[in-house]
Amino acid sequence: MTMTKEEVYIPMSFYDHDYREIITKAVCSRGEKKATLSHVLTPTFTPSTILGCWIINHTYEANSKSNKIVEVKGSYDIHVWYAYNDHMKTTVISENVPYCIDVNLSKEDEHCLENSCRDILAKVEKQPTCLQCKINDEKNIAVDVALSFIVNVIGEMKVHVKVEPVKRKKDDHVRDYREKQTYDTFQERPSQSPFK
Repeated sequence: MTMTKEEVYIPMSFYDHDYREIITKAVCSRGEKKATLSHVLTPTFTPSTILGCWIINHTYEANSKSNKIVEVKGSYDIHVWYAYNDHMKTTVISENVPYCIDVNLSKEDEHCLENSCRDILAKVEKQPTCLQCKINDEKNIAVDVALSFIVNVIGEMKVHVKVEPVKRKKDDHVRDYREKQTYDTFQERPSQSPFK
Protein backbone atom coordinates (compact mmCIF):
# COMPACT_ATOMS: atom_id res chain seq x y z
CA MET A 1 0.00 0.00 0.00
CA THR A 2 1.33 3.42 -0.99
CA MET A 3 1.12 6.12 1.66
CA THR A 4 0.58 9.71 0.68
CA LYS A 5 2.22 12.67 2.33
CA GLU A 6 -0.94 13.43 4.28
CA GLU A 7 -1.05 9.88 5.64
CA VAL A 8 2.55 9.98 6.84
CA TYR A 9 2.48 13.34 8.66
CA ILE A 10 0.05 12.61 11.47
CA PRO A 11 -0.52 15.46 13.96
CA MET A 12 0.73 14.61 17.46
CA SER A 13 -1.07 17.15 19.57
CA PHE A 14 -1.22 14.77 22.56
CA TYR A 15 2.59 14.44 22.61
CA ASP A 16 3.46 18.10 22.08
CA HIS A 17 6.83 18.98 23.69
CA ASP A 18 7.09 15.51 25.18
CA TYR A 19 10.21 13.38 25.64
CA ARG A 20 10.89 9.73 24.95
CA GLU A 21 13.56 7.44 26.39
CA ILE A 22 15.42 5.35 23.82
CA ILE A 23 17.82 2.59 24.83
CA THR A 24 20.61 2.21 22.28
CA LYS A 25 24.10 0.72 22.04
CA ALA A 26 27.07 3.06 22.37
CA VAL A 27 30.78 3.01 23.28
CA CYS A 28 31.03 2.97 27.07
CA SER A 29 34.81 2.87 27.42
CA ARG A 30 37.86 2.78 25.17
CA GLY A 31 41.50 1.77 25.35
CA GLU A 32 44.68 1.72 23.25
CA LYS A 33 47.80 -0.37 23.61
CA LYS A 34 51.15 -0.29 21.82
CA ALA A 35 53.28 -3.27 22.74
CA THR A 36 56.70 -4.68 21.93
CA LEU A 37 57.00 -8.43 22.38
CA SER A 38 60.22 -10.44 22.49
CA HIS A 39 60.49 -14.07 21.38
CA VAL A 40 63.36 -16.54 21.22
CA LEU A 41 63.43 -19.25 18.53
CA THR A 42 65.65 -22.31 18.81
CA PRO A 43 66.99 -23.22 15.35
CA THR A 44 67.94 -26.72 14.25
CA PHE A 45 71.39 -25.58 13.09
CA THR A 46 73.73 -23.04 14.64
CA PRO A 47 73.03 -19.83 12.72
CA SER A 48 75.80 -17.81 11.12
CA THR A 49 73.73 -14.82 10.02
CA ILE A 50 70.12 -13.73 9.66
CA LEU A 51 68.94 -13.27 6.07
CA GLY A 52 65.31 -12.27 6.64
CA CYS A 53 62.30 -12.35 8.96
CA TRP A 54 58.56 -12.05 8.32
CA ILE A 55 55.38 -12.51 10.37
CA ILE A 56 52.08 -13.88 9.04
CA ASN A 57 48.80 -15.57 10.09
CA HIS A 58 47.92 -13.22 12.94
CA THR A 59 44.81 -14.21 14.90
CA TYR A 60 43.45 -12.86 18.19
CA GLU A 61 40.42 -12.55 20.47
CA ALA A 62 39.54 -10.10 23.23
CA ASN A 63 37.80 -10.80 26.54
CA SER A 64 36.98 -8.74 29.58
CA LYS A 65 39.40 -9.28 32.44
CA SER A 66 37.83 -6.67 34.72
CA ASN A 67 35.87 -3.43 34.46
CA LYS A 68 39.08 -1.58 33.63
CA ILE A 69 41.10 -4.17 31.68
CA VAL A 70 40.52 -6.11 28.44
CA GLU A 71 42.74 -9.10 27.77
CA VAL A 72 43.80 -9.72 24.16
CA LYS A 73 45.11 -13.21 23.40
CA GLY A 74 46.49 -14.13 20.03
CA SER A 75 49.23 -15.78 18.01
CA TYR A 76 51.20 -15.38 14.79
CA ASP A 77 53.73 -17.31 12.75
CA ILE A 78 57.34 -16.11 12.74
CA HIS A 79 59.50 -17.18 9.79
CA VAL A 80 63.25 -16.59 9.93
CA TRP A 81 65.58 -17.26 7.02
CA TYR A 82 69.13 -17.79 8.22
CA ALA A 83 72.47 -19.13 7.05
CA TYR A 84 74.54 -21.77 8.83
CA ASN A 85 77.67 -23.88 8.39
CA ASP A 86 79.82 -20.76 7.90
CA HIS A 87 77.34 -19.21 5.47
CA MET A 88 77.50 -22.24 3.17
CA LYS A 89 73.87 -23.32 3.60
CA THR A 90 70.52 -21.66 4.34
CA THR A 91 67.20 -22.76 5.83
CA VAL A 92 64.02 -21.33 7.30
CA ILE A 93 62.73 -21.78 10.83
CA SER A 94 58.97 -21.33 11.38
CA GLU A 95 57.22 -21.18 14.71
CA ASN A 96 53.73 -20.26 15.91
CA VAL A 97 54.10 -17.89 18.86
CA PRO A 98 51.29 -17.04 21.33
CA TYR A 99 51.01 -13.75 23.20
CA CYS A 100 48.78 -12.03 25.78
CA ILE A 101 48.31 -8.27 26.18
CA ASP A 102 46.34 -6.31 28.79
CA VAL A 103 44.65 -3.15 27.50
CA ASN A 104 43.72 -0.55 30.11
CA LEU A 105 40.34 1.11 29.54
CA SER A 106 39.43 4.74 30.02
CA LYS A 107 36.79 5.75 32.56
CA GLU A 108 33.41 4.15 31.89
CA ASP A 109 30.70 6.51 30.66
CA GLU A 110 28.38 7.29 33.56
CA HIS A 111 25.36 7.28 31.26
CA CYS A 112 25.76 3.59 30.38
CA LEU A 113 23.32 1.25 32.05
CA GLU A 114 24.71 -0.87 34.86
CA ASN A 115 26.16 -4.27 33.86
CA SER A 116 25.38 -3.66 30.16
CA CYS A 117 28.96 -3.20 28.88
CA ARG A 118 29.61 -6.72 27.64
CA ASP A 119 30.38 -6.44 23.93
CA ILE A 120 34.08 -5.95 23.18
CA LEU A 121 35.38 -4.81 19.80
CA ALA A 122 39.15 -5.11 19.38
CA LYS A 123 40.83 -3.78 16.25
CA VAL A 124 44.46 -4.09 15.21
CA GLU A 125 45.82 -0.60 14.66
CA LYS A 126 49.22 -1.95 13.60
CA GLN A 127 49.77 -5.52 12.47
CA PRO A 128 52.70 -7.45 14.04
CA THR A 129 55.95 -6.14 12.54
CA CYS A 130 59.49 -7.34 13.10
CA LEU A 131 61.58 -4.61 14.76
CA GLN A 132 64.73 -6.63 15.22
CA CYS A 133 65.95 -10.15 14.51
CA LYS A 134 69.39 -11.20 15.71
CA ILE A 135 71.47 -14.10 16.99
CA ASN A 136 71.87 -13.95 20.77
CA ASP A 137 74.73 -15.20 22.92
CA GLU A 138 73.18 -18.68 23.20
CA LYS A 139 73.16 -18.96 19.38
CA ASN A 140 69.39 -18.77 19.35
CA ILE A 141 67.35 -16.31 17.29
CA ALA A 142 65.82 -13.38 19.19
CA VAL A 143 62.93 -11.55 17.53
CA ASP A 144 61.31 -8.28 18.69
CA VAL A 145 57.77 -7.70 17.42
CA ALA A 146 55.70 -4.49 17.60
CA LEU A 147 51.90 -4.30 17.36
CA SER A 148 49.08 -2.10 18.65
CA PHE A 149 45.36 -2.46 19.42
CA ILE A 150 42.32 -0.24 19.83
CA VAL A 151 39.59 -1.67 22.08
CA ASN A 152 36.01 -0.40 22.37
CA VAL A 153 33.57 -1.70 24.99
CA ILE A 154 29.95 -1.47 23.83
CA GLY A 155 27.03 -1.14 26.24
CA GLU A 156 23.47 0.10 26.47
CA MET A 157 22.81 3.78 27.01
CA LYS A 158 19.58 5.66 27.70
CA VAL A 159 18.96 8.64 25.41
CA HIS A 160 16.22 11.26 25.85
CA VAL A 161 14.63 12.41 22.60
CA LYS A 162 12.25 15.34 22.29
CA VAL A 163 9.15 14.64 20.21
CA GLU A 164 7.88 17.54 18.12
CA PRO A 165 4.56 17.66 16.24
CA VAL A 166 4.69 18.07 12.48
CA LYS A 167 3.68 21.59 11.48
CA ARG A 168 1.49 21.56 8.40
CA LYS A 169 1.34 24.44 5.97
CA LYS A 170 -1.81 26.44 5.37
CA ASP A 171 -1.96 25.17 1.80
CA ASP A 172 -2.27 21.61 3.11
CA HIS A 173 -5.39 22.51 5.13
CA VAL A 174 -6.93 24.32 2.14
CA ARG A 175 -6.23 21.34 -0.11
CA ASP A 176 -7.78 18.93 2.41
CA TYR A 177 -10.89 21.15 2.68
CA ARG A 178 -11.29 21.36 -1.10
CA GLU A 179 -10.86 17.63 -1.51
CA LYS A 180 -13.54 17.05 1.14
CA GLN A 181 -15.92 19.46 -0.55
CA THR A 182 -15.39 17.76 -3.90
CA TYR A 183 -16.04 14.37 -2.34
CA ASP A 184 -19.24 15.57 -0.61
CA THR A 185 -20.53 17.18 -3.82
CA PHE A 186 -19.90 13.97 -5.72
CA GLN A 187 -21.73 11.93 -3.11
CA GLU A 188 -24.75 14.23 -3.11
CA ARG A 189 -25.03 14.44 -6.90
CA PRO A 190 -28.14 12.43 -8.02
CA SER A 191 -27.56 9.67 -10.47
CA GLN A 192 -28.89 10.40 -13.97
CA SER A 193 -29.53 7.63 -16.43
CA PRO A 194 -29.25 8.38 -20.18
CA PHE A 195 -32.16 6.04 -20.78
CA LYS A 196 -34.75 8.24 -18.96
